[in-house]
Amino acid sequence: MAHPPSMSETDRARVGAAVTAAESATAGEIVTILGSRSDDYRDVALAWSALVALLALTVIALFPDFYLGLYDRLTGTWASEWTPGRLLGLAALVAALKFGGMWLILLWRPLRLALTPAPIRHGRVHARALALFRVGAERRTTGRTGILIYLSLAEHRAEIIADEAIASKVEAEVWGDALAALLAELKAGRMADGLIAAVDRVGAVLARHFPRGADDVNELPDRLIEV
Repeated sequence: MAHPPSMSETDRARVGAAVTAAESATAGEIVTILGSRSDDYRDVALAWSALVALLALTVIALFPDFYLGLYDRLTGTWASEWTPGRLLGLAALVAALKFGGMWLILLWRPLRLALTPAPIRHGRVHARALALFRVGAERRTTGRTGILIYLSLAEHRAEIIADEAIASKVEAEVWGDALAALLAELKAGRMADGLIAAVDRVGAVLARHFPRGADDVNELPDRLIEV
């Protein structure tokens, strides 16, 4: 997976400092991850290509004379006799050309993403966030108090996933304010400010439910992780 547009060292430092500040009042451990996109959506490109090929076959079935006449004009023949085998061959050729043409068009990633239904995009972002959470935060703290803030740039979508101790006390809907603040700043072109806003709000919630103890140690990295 390609790396996301690089943040400046200053912005990375600002996000890391925000995590450190938020964790100064809580036993929770905040992990921030920035990704360029959550999936390549190649299966979506295949589905669109297959649909276009199927539509082409349907059009041939509905208007066979048009395609037969077009073939005759292109090949310079006149009123040639069409056997079932030749008909099937023409249909297969048209379907293959339509499939290949659509596949080539969808090699352009922005169009492929635009043609991906929103529920699929949202599901892929969640799946990617969950995979990263399991690797980078789940059960990696003594009190099971890790929490992931994940931003996927291509989809303009973010996810917050909490470890079991946090999830047992804080409903998932509570993180909606942090996600809204993140995406509002992102839409304005302020990526670092969005992550910092989310970190601040998550830290405030964690501080209420999991105040920092005198013997608390930093168990997960504060720096922004880019994947």
